[in-house]
Amino acid sequence: ASVLETESGRVFVKGIPTDHPQVGAQRREAAISPHLPAPCPRLYWHLELDGWSLLGYEVVDGRHADYAPGSPDLPLVEAALTELQAVTAPADIEIKDAVDRWADYAPPGTLQYFSGDILLHTDFARENVLIVGKQARLVDWAWPTRGAAWIDPGALTLRLMDSGHPVAEAVAFAGRFPSWRDAEPEALAAFGAATAALWQEIAEEDEIPWKRRMAERAATLAYVLAKG
Repeated sequence: ASVLETESGRVFVKGIPTDHPQVGAQRREAAISPHLPAPCPRLYWHLELDGWSLLGYEVVDGRHADYAPGSPDLPLVEAALTELQAVTAPADIEIKDAVDRWADYAPPGTLQYFSGDILLHTDFARENVLIVGKQARLVDWAWPTRGAAWIDPGALTLRLMDSGHPVAEAVAFAGRFPSWRDAEPEALAAFGAATAALWQEIAEEDEIPWKRRMAERAATLAYVLAKG
């Protein structure tokens, strides 16, 4: 990744070899870009030449979001996610369905809760949210997903816990979104169980501290959501 100074202005370029296993994610990111809401950086172009897949974005001079309790960034993150919650996933782009993404982790008989037509980001790591002035901008759209709207507030909840929020406070933040408030308790419990199973698998495959920590947070969230 680099920032290029060109005759027509600055461009942020990210590239990956066309024979790389993850090149499909880069192509999905390019395909979904025209459908993203305003808080997302604009994609200027997508080129594939000389063995490289290249995306050229507007340069966003910002910093990673601060998720700590009481952070002034939290209302900005809420505003950005609120806008995204109203975006329907485009039907003409081949992106992952939430039912398929969580099929190996959700409890039996619960996958129907994950179904929906909203465009989801699903990865609200601080590095994927840039604060520019008084706006939060969502970046890294390598894994867009079509599914139930409440999934994104749930994904954000886990990241808030990892930034120091008690689980009850993090869940209350998710409750600011109508999709989460209106979801059936069984759906939220299924999400908690699936998230815990996913992070447990991740931590077992690579026992670095932050992944073990996320698995512990996910288990705590699953326990609270199961209690309703």
